[in-house]
Amino acid sequence: MDRDKMLREVKSSKQKWDVIIVGGGASGLGAAIESSTRGYKTLLLEQDDFAKGTSSRSTKLVHGGVRYLAQGNISLVLEALRERGLLKKNAPHLVKDQSFIIPNYNWWGTPYYTLGLTLYDLMAGKLGYGRSLPFSKKRTLKHIPTLKSEKLSGGVVYHDGQFDDSRLAINMCQTFVENGGVAINYMKVTGVVKNNGKITAVKATDLENNESYTIEGKAILNATGVFVDKIIKMDEPNAKDIVRVSQGVHLVLDKEFVPSDYAVMIPKTSDGRVLFAVPWHNKVVVGTTDVHKDKAELEPKALEEEVDFILETAGRFLEKPPKRSDVKSVFAGLRPLAAPTQDGAKTKEISRGHKIVVSESGMVTLTGGKWTTYRQMAEDVMNTVAKTAGLEQKKSVTRNLQIHGYKENPDLSNPMYFYGSDEEKILDLAKQEDGLNEYLSGELKVLNAQVVWAVRNEMARTVEDFLSRRTRALLLDARESVRMAPKVAELMAKELGYDKQWEDDQVKKFNDLAAQYILK
Repeated sequence: MDRDKMLREVKSSKQKWDVIIVGGGASGLGAAIESSTRGYKTLLLEQDDFAKGTSSRSTKLVHGGVRYLAQGNISLVLEALRERGLLKKNAPHLVKDQSFIIPNYNWWGTPYYTLGLTLYDLMAGKLGYGRSLPFSKKRTLKHIPTLKSEKLSGGVVYHDGQFDDSRLAINMCQTFVENGGVAINYMKVTGVVKNNGKITAVKATDLENNESYTIEGKAILNATGVFVDKIIKMDEPNAKDIVRVSQGVHLVLDKEFVPSDYAVMIPKTSDGRVLFAVPWHNKVVVGTTDVHKDKAELEPKALEEEVDFILETAGRFLEKPPKRSDVKSVFAGLRPLAAPTQDGAKTKEISRGHKIVVSESGMVTLTGGKWTTYRQMAEDVMNTVAKTAGLEQKKSVTRNLQIHGYKENPDLSNPMYFYGSDEEKILDLAKQEDGLNEYLSGELKVLNAQVVWAVRNEMARTVEDFLSRRTRALLLDARESVRMAPKVAELMAKELGYDKQWEDDQVKKFNDLAAQYILK
């Protein structure tokens, strides 16, 4: 993944691209893999960094959706359970079985949830992660000793998947490139070109040097998540919005609040949502909220009421209620929900299913969906793209396609386990070059070598790219990430050939950003 090499390919390409994908999040990257593995000549353009938006800000769960089962959305649950199983099979270095406990503070909770979750297990079939079982009060507290014990009647354990979202995105991008695709970050699509009413090209600007491009493609796929309406309006200025934006916020706490390999799931909060407390990289992610937003933004901010809601709800179930001062980092993400046809539907009621729209000019838009079902979404949308653009119809091969970094049974106690098969190469690099074997952060166990690796092999272009998405330092401990930033800038500047001014600018930019992740 060499950005300069990719750009040269775009400039020198004599052939029209079969497929141009706009958007480098879960939907765009999934479609890119689907397209390139079918043999289509594919280009992916991302206006910022891969997974900069929604796709790096999830609850870190690969799940069938217990809540969708309660809503009666059986088909979505079946699809998600199947895809959850395939994802664990294809990216075992990033997706693991996660046991959850639902604590019950009334007599009927345990039999009720055991029954519902047994149905969930049966629906997963051979791709299931494990059986749901009732737990006594004593056994529940043995596994999660920090739960409030007063009035606790017992619990139910069930299984879902847990993953690292932006690491999966980067590995998916590498998989796409390995299958002949071209992907460029910091390349913003600014307009479309039509010929006889049909879209034939996109206009794009390289945000690193302001160079403009007009790139021809037989098919244009809009997979920009919460920004799809912006791209649609480049094609049809009077088009109706097809996305409803909802914000979810997460707080990251020290492991002491849930000192267990088990996660906690609260099935009904005061606003009717579910609340998760999930172990992740030796911390605990607690969330989420569901607040309607009027407009999409690249760097959404957590609202005070969202932070208060999570702290208050978690405090009702934990012996030691978390305080603002306990929060290591707070991050917000936007969900691209397929807008309902009737007005006034609450965001938690809007379907998480995906929607494919084809405009009169032939632009295909993919919206809605969730991380877990990215592969099925990609398969569906590429069938539509091929048909719309008159490409040769080819079968999908992604069901059993191993994702870059594939490594079975990783040692989860190893702080670099999420690199999978790349870990050995990074450790070799650390031994070969001076200073790269030293810790950039002893607290987060990040080596200097990881910075160099991210620039050379993962298209990291900024300090934020590295600290937020190539590693998860910003999300795990925002203050520690600020301390790391100057060294990261120094290492990246050396690799990319930038000067001290670039370093200083990068550190300032990152510190301004990190301030939004730190609770005052």
